Amino acid sequence: MFRKLASEALGLSDIGKVIDPKDYDKVDSDDYVMHEDKEKIYFLIKSKKDEYCFTNLALIHLDGDSAVSSKRVLKRYDWHTNQVTNVYLETAGTIDLDCEIKFQLGGTSFSIDVDKNQIEKLKDLYKTLIRISQIASSNHTKHENAHKSLSTAVDIIKGLTRTEADLSTQFSKINEITFNWLETKRNEYQVADYGYVFEKYINN
Repeated sequence: MFRKLASEALGLSDIGKVIDPKDYDKVDSDDYVMHEDKEKIYFLIKSKKDEYCFTNLALIHLDGDSAVSSKRVLKRYDWHTNQVTNVYLETAGTIDLDCEIKFQLGGTSFSIDVDKNQIEKLKDLYKTLIRISQIASSNHTKHENAHKSLSTAVDIIKGLTRTEADLSTQFSKINEITFNWLETKRNEYQVADYGYVFEKYINN
């Protein structure tokens, strides 16, 4: 009953609507945001069936079976484990009621219809997703290059002439240095929090 009233109050239809921040407490997605870990909603699209909640840490998708059912399937896609690719924005034609944003998140494709009167807000989301995609792609390349650099260093060490006793005493140090180096690179190149990107492009 509450969901129905909330949908009516927000003027929702099958076409998605960008929700104003002051109304975030009226949507179900807010209950699944990890506020305790400083997760914050930056953009939210809601229709009668679905909610697409974009936070600094993830996309939270409440997937509805139908507009008349209260059943929902909660899906969470963290940015650091699901790379954003193939971002497109389709503007509305003369007789269209909606515009559309499309993107790939990991192995999942999204196509979200939004009221064409909110195209300016959708442009902000488009720019945000494009920038996240660019950062993730660049960091992926850097991470691969770091692994190649490490492999080269290991091959050089293997080629050095060492006694068995010397290798035994050095193994632990080499292993520790390698682990710490890889962990540093992982933290550097796998961004988990894109709040700074959302804050730059989303003009609430």
